[in-house]
Amino acid sequence: MAFLYNIFISLLTFGMKVFALIHDKTKKGVEGRSQSLDKVKSAFSKTDKVIWMHAASLGEYEQGLPVLEMLKEKFPQYKILVTFFSPSGYENVVKKKHIADVMCYLPFDKKRTIKEFIDQFNTELFFTVKYDYWYNLLAELKNKGTKIYVISALFYERQSFFTSYGKWFVKQLQKNVDWFFHQTQFSLALAKSVGLIKSSVTGDTRFDRVKQLRERDNHVDFIAEFLGENKAIVFGSSWQAEEKIAEVVSRKNNTVKFIIAPHDLKRVEHLKNIFPDALLYSELQNTQSSTFNSQILIIDSIGLLSKLYSYADAAVVGGGFHDAGLHNILEAATFGVPVIFGNHYKKNPEADDLISANGGKSFPDEYTASEFVLFLINEENREELEEMSQNAGKFVDDKPNSTKMILQKILA
Repeated sequence: MAFLYNIFISLLTFGMKVFALIHDKTKKGVEGRSQSLDKVKSAFSKTDKVIWMHAASLGEYEQGLPVLEMLKEKFPQYKILVTFFSPSGYENVVKKKHIADVMCYLPFDKKRTIKEFIDQFNTELFFTVKYDYWYNLLAELKNKGTKIYVISALFYERQSFFTSYGKWFVKQLQKNVDWFFHQTQFSLALAKSVGLIKSSVTGDTRFDRVKQLRERDNHVDFIAEFLGENKAIVFGSSWQAEEKIAEVVSRKNNTVKFIIAPHDLKRVEHLKNIFPDALLYSELQNTQSSTFNSQILIIDSIGLLSKLYSYADAAVVGGGFHDAGLHNILEAATFGVPVIFGNHYKKNPEADDLISANGGKSFPDEYTASEFVLFLINEENREELEEMSQNAGKFVDDKPNSTKMILQKILA
């Protein structure tokens, strides 16, 4: 199986390099990986003690960050390395302020490539977030004596571990991972069913992260002026379905304000075609305040969404109406905002929990979701909105401090 895995990695590498010729996002990942070795060579010596976090993408980075920050507090003398697999993670984070000494793409998981990369520094502690496993990487780190953890681990039934050919993958994890910190009891039970017994349930570290959002300054210029005394619905990381909800609701209710932050800024032009009278956030500073009476504001910049939720009376979060995957619903819920989303969220157990707490609702299509949004923002249903708001905030409040539990185990 190791032979087949290495063939797969070679094919993956070749395939991504070919696809990069026609796909900009893949091109960024391929070109970025060609710089990773030079980045660690220039920043680290071979004796530097390093704490290394790997995240597949942006969501996993946010999940692992509370643990990384606390480890840095405990071991300020250690250097920090953060690697990504996906450009959507790396490109979003590298431009912002962060605690990493080096931030780069994870090299392709070829034995020789990985060994050369790891040999440039001394990894004292490594953790990957959720379920991004690269087996040559884990084996080489363990050969170096590194402590290896999985943070916010999430096992589900369709993973390779639970197939007829999955024994090799399980054996690698048994041999190389020191401990799994699971998000849910179900994930723990699945892991133990295949022999991954070095495990415990510590919950989802994203709750720790979103609780921190309340403590910062969440002011966003011009938003209060745009909203005035009106209710606000924030459409976060929207795709076509969520934008259709905005279109339907805006036709039937002209008293509520809409803030739309698309998943991809390439959608801004499309949104302007749907809502020709909408304002662009980038234009607000040059706009007369008298024109703020437009119903819809389109966010054509990145990095504002989690702050915008603090202004919302309700939120519609994207990704759940198709297989792209539901985006972060906790960033809205932490501010006591009811969350509406599609029902494609198998890898998001927090969605079921939020629904059970009556702090959010999911729908099979954008039309039934639109009807509920209209119901929720109707002044006659104020009590329903207030109850869901309180439930959403309490749902986040009641979660344990996962980061503290994880650190206690690691330090022990």
